[in-house]
Amino acid sequence: MKFLVIASASESLVGFRKPLIVDLMTKGFDVHVAAPELVINATVLSQLETFGVTAHDIQMQRTGMNPFADLKALLSMWRLMRQLKPDYVLSYTIKPVIYGSLAAWLAHVPNRFALITGLGFAFMGDGRRSRVLALVQTLYRAALRHCQVIFFQNPDDEALFRQSNILTAQANTCVVNGSGVDVGQFSETAFVDTEVPRFLLIARLLGDKGVREYVQAARQIKQKYPNIQFDLVGGLDANPTSISQDELDEWVAAGTVNFLGRLSDVRPAIEASSVYVLPSYREGTPRTVLEAMAMGRAVITTDAPGCRETVIDGDNGFLVSVKNADALSQAMEKFIQQPKLIASMGKRSREIAVEKYDVHKVNDVMLRRMGFD
Repeated sequence: MKFLVIASASESLVGFRKPLIVDLMTKGFDVHVAAPELVINATVLSQLETFGVTAHDIQMQRTGMNPFADLKALLSMWRLMRQLKPDYVLSYTIKPVIYGSLAAWLAHVPNRFALITGLGFAFMGDGRRSRVLALVQTLYRAALRHCQVIFFQNPDDEALFRQSNILTAQANTCVVNGSGVDVGQFSETAFVDTEVPRFLLIARLLGDKGVREYVQAARQIKQKYPNIQFDLVGGLDANPTSISQDELDEWVAAGTVNFLGRLSDVRPAIEASSVYVLPSYREGTPRTVLEAMAMGRAVITTDAPGCRETVIDGDNGFLVSVKNADALSQAMEKFIQQPKLIASMGKRSREIAVEKYDVHKVNDVMLRRMGFD
């Protein structure tokens, strides 16, 4: 039988979904994957082909709400499904979920699943996004009514979808612990220096990820502790809330952050750090936090949907309020003044990652809910 997985970014298929794809193959499925510009991405394509997955291109713009482009995306996925005749389709991220689920229904794919990995730009509560939000909710409502199971990565997102009447009363939903993390690949590592904390943020360089709050907190800390280092990993993004190149250049020139760029392997950056920071406004479940936890790092993140599930305040890190650089710098200063917290909280992070976020445990839940024992 054929199983088709649809993504908006080809890299995520090997970065986030590889364990799930491998699990599907061990159950005897002929696994196919689809994403925009996938076949021309030689690095991802070679990895997929290594473990026997068939890759397909689809026409889709990851961002923007151009109705003609989105209609092309729907038709592209429908044509692919009519050709492949998959028995199962799993879509994740906004556009694949919406247009992939609709295309699967129109193509008479018998088993259709959606994974809501986060809510994105439209749901962040800014008034200028209200028209986009209304359209996205309408499209979600139309698409998800045709899915047998809808997976969420935190309970707040599921509750919001129900409160907004995006889901029908009969919708079959399941909350899982994010995408999980390979606790073997992201193994616990020793600290370079526990006496002088080194902070790290890994994210797409968006305002909604709390990057500006991170930089503002770094400025405050450096006024009192000029030797503290703040690393920043990520890339600029085609998103309305993206950090500009000029902003980034200013931060680097001032010595506020040490910018490491976009990394294909974040483990060396996590290993060099002592405390991981993600001041995001909202997440599904942040993968970078799970990776840092698995490697034994204390975490500072926000008391926001998706983020708050990863940290027990005062146990494996600290929770701070959203958009509050002062609270963020105060949490950072606790690690500077009490460096022993770095090791003790990092140890708890590793324990929580193994117990709750092991990717194999997460995938087992998904596979059972999809009907594969």
